[in-house]
Amino acid sequence: MPLTSPVVDSTIYLALELSRSTWLAAMRLPGATKSVLHRIAAGDTAALLAFITTQRARVEARLGASVAVVSCFEAGRDGFWLHRLLLDNDVNNHVVEPTSILVNRRARRAKTDRLDAEGLLRVLAAYHRGDHQVCSVLHVPSPAEEDAKRPHREREHLVQERVRIENRIAALLATQGIQKRPSLRSWTDDLAALRTGDGRELPPHLRAELDRLRRRLILTMELIREIEAERTTALAASPSDPIQRKMAALARIRGIGDNFATVLTREVFYRGFGNRRQLASYVGIAPMPHQSGAMDRDRRIGRAGNPRARTTLIQLAWLWLRYQPGSRLAEWFRNRVGDLAGRTRRIAIVAMARKLLVALWRYVETGVVPEGVELRG
Repeated sequence: MPLTSPVVDSTIYLALELSRSTWLAAMRLPGATKSVLHRIAAGDTAALLAFITTQRARVEARLGASVAVVSCFEAGRDGFWLHRLLLDNDVNNHVVEPTSILVNRRARRAKTDRLDAEGLLRVLAAYHRGDHQVCSVLHVPSPAEEDAKRPHREREHLVQERVRIENRIAALLATQGIQKRPSLRSWTDDLAALRTGDGRELPPHLRAELDRLRRRLILTMELIREIEAERTTALAASPSDPIQRKMAALARIRGIGDNFATVLTREVFYRGFGNRRQLASYVGIAPMPHQSGAMDRDRRIGRAGNPRARTTLIQLAWLWLRYQPGSRLAEWFRNRVGDLAGRTRRIAIVAMARKLLVALWRYVETGVVPEGVELRG
């Protein structure tokens, strides 16, 4: 019986190990047993594309046919611009979730850029051949979708800065025995009237620092109002946009403000999901199963998804109990928890947040209002 020769994979595989100073490119050519390693300066895309072009031309000359180049790199500080650059240059690139790759579980294992790049190369080859369980590949947003996330993320950082400045002012006053912060509207008069716990006026350098903190606080609050005004203007300018319609629909629900509606839409509901499990996994609130022998239970949530959306959703779940007490979800929580407090209540709120996420997803996609939910008039 004649032996059939194995089919040679004509695809060129390229794995990129990115760092701040250098990039290491590991390439596996068709028919080769060893990978080709090429180190270039970080950000030198011309050298990277020249390396890809040279190796592709050599393989095509040897095989006498065109070949495809498939590449990947781990998601990180470099964002998605390199992914788009590779796609524009006829390279089928994937952005891999780093924590989804299985690694050697020994207590001590070798760690070098070469080993990481070659390991990523093996993962890429397996994924391209159909084993989609070997790693998780990210859904890369378009430049417009990525840029649309900037306002609410900037607002989040500004709110954190505002809280930090307010806490700093309160802490400085507390060192002098003063518990009440001066009003920003009458700052000068209130600050002049303040006395320390032992009856003295505020020291001059402390007053100067408080004045500088006040100016920073006012600027931060102005920037927050500016972002919120831009958000309102954008919503009024394009009410027929699908994303804007989802934001407006969420804002109609009592207890969901403009900021929550923006974060949930821009971070989660802007993309499509096949089912509720994909949705919960993306946000990172799906329970992790643990089955071994006779043991079969769910552990804590995975926390492998979008942390910003997950935090917002947990906050919204607590507010849901206050503003939607007659809803079916709030009733489910009360029946499940009762008068219990502490850890049990915190675990139940995560389960409720998962149910709330699915209910809101169905609402923005189909228009079906969750049972018992009150809408704004």
